[in-house]
Amino acid sequence: MFDFTTVATLIAVVATAVIGGVLFAFSSFVMRGLARLTPAEGIRAMQSINITAVSPVFMTVLFGTAVLAITVAIAHPTAWTVAGAALYVLGVIGVTAVANVPRNNALAGVDALAAGAADAWHSFLVGWQRWNHVRCIAGVASSSAFLIAAVA
Repeated sequence: MFDFTTVATLIAVVATAVIGGVLFAFSSFVMRGLARLTPAEGIRAMQSINITAVSPVFMTVLFGTAVLAITVAIAHPTAWTVAGAALYVLGVIGVTAVANVPRNNALAGVDALAAGAADAWHSFLVGWQRWNHVRCIAGVASSSAFLIAAVA
């Protein structure tokens, strides 16, 4: 029979992998697809994505996974569970808060048809994607750490 920490660790493996996968999708093809649009179309599309991303389901999974990761690290503090929690909390949630959300908020105020919108869009794409790659790697690394903890 599985105990609480084993089950919680296995759920953390899946939850961090799901978020890492979402971030991977953005890094590997979503943002590239948006970059192929005209700047006005790309801006409007990303503004819409940013609005719809703030949904109860996504926010629960994104932030609930942080709570779960911390809970696992506290309940079963090993090098792998602590690493998994730190990678997720700092590399996914922390980077989201300090790098991606501020860029999203700035883009929300851009009029897609205004002068300078194209420059704002290209600047957004470069910075947002770089930090999203960090989040993606952190999410996958977190999942890997929790997987190692689960099988160790």
